[in-house]
Amino acid sequence: MKSVLYGSVGFAVASLLGTVCPSAAIEVDPTQTQIQTALDRGKQAAAQHHPPETFYARFGNGDDLRPGGFLVTKLGGLSVMATHMALRGLEPSAADIAQVTESPTMLLSAVILGESPSFAVNSYMVLDQGGRVVTPATVRVDGEASRSSAWPKSPKFQARVIAMFRYSDFDPHVQTTITVFPASGGEVHFAINFAEIE
Repeated sequence: MKSVLYGSVGFAVASLLGTVCPSAAIEVDPTQTQIQTALDRGKQAAAQHHPPETFYARFGNGDDLRPGGFLVTKLGGLSVMATHMALRGLEPSAADIAQVTESPTMLLSAVILGESPSFAVNSYMVLDQGGRVVTPATVRVDGEASRSSAWPKSPKFQARVIAMFRYSDFDPHVQTTITVFPASGGEVHFAINFAEIE
Protein backbone atom coordinates (compact mmCIF):
# COMPACT_ATOMS: atom_id res chain seq x y z
CA MET A 1 0.00 0.00 0.00
CA LYS A 2 1.45 3.40 -0.97
CA SER A 3 1.66 6.09 1.72
CA VAL A 4 2.02 9.83 1.28
CA LEU A 5 2.98 12.47 3.88
CA TYR A 6 0.67 15.49 4.00
CA GLY A 7 0.01 18.58 6.09
CA SER A 8 -2.91 20.33 4.39
CA VAL A 9 -6.56 20.36 5.45
CA GLY A 10 -9.95 20.04 3.76
CA PHE A 11 -13.33 20.89 5.30
CA ALA A 12 -17.10 20.01 5.11
CA VAL A 13 -19.72 18.03 7.11
CA ALA A 14 -20.60 14.46 8.34
CA SER A 15 -20.00 12.93 11.74
CA LEU A 16 -19.61 9.69 13.63
CA LEU A 17 -19.17 9.17 17.36
CA GLY A 18 -17.01 6.29 18.50
CA THR A 19 -16.34 4.27 21.61
CA VAL A 20 -13.08 3.08 23.09
CA CYS A 21 -11.83 -0.39 23.93
CA PRO A 22 -9.46 -0.06 26.89
CA SER A 23 -5.72 -0.44 26.45
CA ALA A 24 -2.86 1.08 28.44
CA ALA A 25 -3.16 4.46 30.18
CA ILE A 26 -1.93 7.62 28.49
CA GLU A 27 1.10 8.11 30.70
CA VAL A 28 3.56 10.70 29.46
CA ASP A 29 6.32 9.79 31.98
CA PRO A 30 5.80 6.16 33.00
CA THR A 31 7.46 4.92 36.19
CA GLN A 32 9.71 1.86 36.31
CA THR A 33 6.86 -0.07 37.92
CA GLN A 34 4.45 0.93 35.14
CA ILE A 35 7.04 0.03 32.51
CA GLN A 36 7.64 -3.42 34.01
CA THR A 37 3.90 -4.05 34.34
CA ALA A 38 3.40 -3.15 30.66
CA LEU A 39 6.24 -5.46 29.61
CA ASP A 40 4.86 -8.29 31.77
CA ARG A 41 1.41 -7.84 30.19
CA GLY A 42 2.98 -8.26 26.77
CA LYS A 43 4.79 -11.45 27.79
CA GLN A 44 1.58 -12.87 29.27
CA ALA A 45 -0.33 -12.03 26.08
CA ALA A 46 2.26 -13.89 24.01
CA ALA A 47 2.10 -16.91 26.35
CA GLN A 48 -1.69 -16.97 25.86
CA HIS A 49 -1.32 -16.49 22.08
CA HIS A 50 -3.06 -13.10 22.10
CA PRO A 51 -2.07 -10.73 19.25
CA PRO A 52 -0.03 -7.57 20.00
CA GLU A 53 -2.98 -5.48 18.74
CA THR A 54 -4.75 -6.39 22.01
CA PHE A 55 -3.01 -3.37 23.53
CA TYR A 56 -4.30 -0.79 21.05
CA ALA A 57 -6.90 1.66 22.40
CA ARG A 58 -9.62 1.41 19.76
CA PHE A 59 -12.25 3.96 18.77
CA GLY A 60 -15.19 3.75 16.38
CA ASN A 61 -17.64 0.89 15.98
CA GLY A 62 -15.34 -2.02 15.15
CA ASP A 63 -17.21 -2.55 11.87
CA ASP A 64 -14.97 -2.72 8.79
CA LEU A 65 -17.55 -0.76 6.79
CA ARG A 66 -17.55 2.18 9.19
CA PRO A 67 -14.78 4.61 10.13
CA GLY A 68 -12.72 3.61 13.15
CA GLY A 69 -9.20 3.35 14.42
CA PHE A 70 -6.83 3.09 17.33
CA LEU A 71 -4.14 4.91 19.25
CA VAL A 72 -0.99 3.55 20.85
CA THR A 73 0.23 5.02 24.14
CA LYS A 74 3.71 4.60 25.61
CA LEU A 75 2.60 1.82 27.95
CA GLY A 76 0.51 0.24 25.20
CA GLY A 77 3.52 0.42 22.90
CA LEU A 78 5.68 -1.37 25.48
CA SER A 79 3.11 -4.18 25.76
CA VAL A 80 2.87 -4.45 21.96
CA MET A 81 6.67 -4.63 21.67
CA ALA A 82 6.99 -7.17 24.49
CA THR A 83 4.32 -9.37 22.86
CA HIS A 84 6.04 -9.26 19.46
CA MET A 85 9.40 -10.10 20.97
CA ALA A 86 8.13 -12.83 23.30
CA LEU A 87 6.45 -14.54 20.35
CA ARG A 88 9.95 -14.78 18.83
CA GLY A 89 11.56 -15.88 22.09
CA LEU A 90 13.26 -12.51 22.67
CA GLU A 91 13.35 -9.89 25.44
CA PRO A 92 13.26 -6.11 24.81
CA SER A 93 16.63 -4.43 25.40
CA ALA A 94 17.08 -1.26 27.45
CA ALA A 95 17.47 0.63 24.16
CA ASP A 96 14.19 -0.84 22.84
CA ILE A 97 12.37 0.23 26.00
CA ALA A 98 13.90 3.72 25.95
CA GLN A 99 12.89 4.21 22.33
CA VAL A 100 9.24 3.72 23.32
CA THR A 101 9.23 5.56 26.66
CA GLU A 102 11.18 8.56 25.36
CA SER A 103 9.10 9.03 22.22
CA PRO A 104 7.76 12.60 22.04
CA THR A 105 4.69 11.57 20.04
CA MET A 106 1.62 9.33 20.25
CA LEU A 107 0.33 7.50 17.17
CA LEU A 108 -3.32 7.72 16.10
CA SER A 109 -4.49 5.67 13.13
CA ALA A 110 -7.94 6.05 11.57
CA VAL A 111 -9.60 4.14 8.73
CA ILE A 112 -11.93 6.18 6.55
CA LEU A 113 -14.13 5.11 3.64
CA GLY A 114 -14.64 6.55 0.19
CA GLU A 115 -15.56 5.91 -3.41
CA SER A 116 -12.28 6.20 -5.36
CA PRO A 117 -8.76 4.78 -4.90
CA SER A 118 -7.30 8.25 -4.30
CA PHE A 119 -10.08 9.64 -2.07
CA ALA A 120 -7.88 9.87 1.04
CA VAL A 121 -4.97 11.79 -0.49
CA ASN A 122 -4.51 15.13 1.35
CA SER A 123 -6.74 14.02 4.26
CA TYR A 124 -5.92 15.47 7.68
CA MET A 125 -6.53 14.83 11.40
CA VAL A 126 -6.80 17.07 14.49
CA LEU A 127 -7.75 16.73 18.15
CA ASP A 128 -10.35 18.99 19.76
CA GLN A 129 -10.06 19.29 23.54
CA GLY A 130 -12.80 21.55 24.86
CA GLY A 131 -12.54 23.93 21.91
CA ARG A 132 -8.73 23.88 21.76
CA VAL A 133 -7.57 22.39 18.48
CA VAL A 134 -4.37 20.32 18.55
CA THR A 135 -2.61 19.77 15.22
CA PRO A 136 -0.37 16.77 14.52
CA ALA A 137 3.40 16.75 14.14
CA THR A 138 3.00 14.61 11.02
CA VAL A 139 0.22 12.98 9.00
CA ARG A 140 0.66 10.01 6.69
CA VAL A 141 -2.10 8.91 4.33
CA ASP A 142 -2.58 5.90 2.08
CA GLY A 143 -1.84 7.25 -1.38
CA GLU A 144 -3.94 4.47 -2.85
CA ALA A 145 -6.91 3.12 -0.91
CA SER A 146 -7.67 -0.59 -0.79
CA ARG A 147 -11.00 -2.14 -1.75
CA SER A 148 -13.45 -2.49 1.11
CA SER A 149 -15.34 -5.67 1.91
CA ALA A 150 -18.41 -4.06 0.28
CA TRP A 151 -16.72 -3.75 -3.15
CA PRO A 152 -18.15 -3.14 -5.74
CA LYS A 153 -20.94 -1.63 -3.64
CA SER A 154 -20.55 1.55 -1.59
CA PRO A 155 -18.37 2.29 0.32
CA LYS A 156 -15.95 0.91 -2.27
CA PHE A 157 -12.60 1.84 -0.68
CA GLN A 158 -10.92 2.20 2.70
CA ALA A 159 -7.74 4.06 3.59
CA ARG A 160 -5.66 4.85 6.65
CA VAL A 161 -4.87 8.30 8.00
CA ILE A 162 -2.02 8.06 10.53
CA ALA A 163 -1.09 11.06 12.66
CA MET A 164 1.60 11.60 15.28
CA PHE A 165 0.64 14.02 18.09
CA ARG A 166 3.23 15.49 20.46
CA TYR A 167 2.52 14.64 24.10
CA SER A 168 3.51 18.22 24.97
CA ASP A 169 0.69 19.57 22.76
CA PHE A 170 -2.35 17.76 24.20
CA ASP A 171 -3.90 17.02 27.60
CA PRO A 172 -3.75 13.23 28.15
CA HIS A 173 -6.53 13.30 30.77
CA VAL A 174 -9.58 14.93 29.12
CA GLN A 175 -12.52 14.25 26.83
CA THR A 176 -11.26 14.60 23.27
CA THR A 177 -12.77 14.59 19.80
CA ILE A 178 -10.63 13.13 17.03
CA THR A 179 -11.63 14.70 13.73
CA VAL A 180 -10.54 13.39 10.33
CA PHE A 181 -11.03 15.62 7.30
CA PRO A 182 -11.14 13.44 4.16
CA ALA A 183 -9.88 15.39 1.17
CA SER A 184 -12.97 14.26 -0.73
CA GLY A 185 -15.08 16.31 1.71
CA GLY A 186 -16.83 15.83 5.02
CA GLU A 187 -15.66 15.32 8.58
CA VAL A 188 -15.50 12.14 10.61
CA HIS A 189 -15.61 12.55 14.41
CA PHE A 190 -14.67 10.12 17.16
CA ALA A 191 -15.38 10.94 20.82
CA ILE A 192 -12.80 9.52 23.22
CA ASN A 193 -12.05 10.21 26.87
CA PHE A 194 -8.29 10.01 27.27
CA ALA A 195 -8.72 9.75 31.06
CA GLU A 196 -10.53 6.41 30.64
CA ILE A 197 -7.89 4.74 28.49
CA GLU A 198 -6.30 2.23 30.87
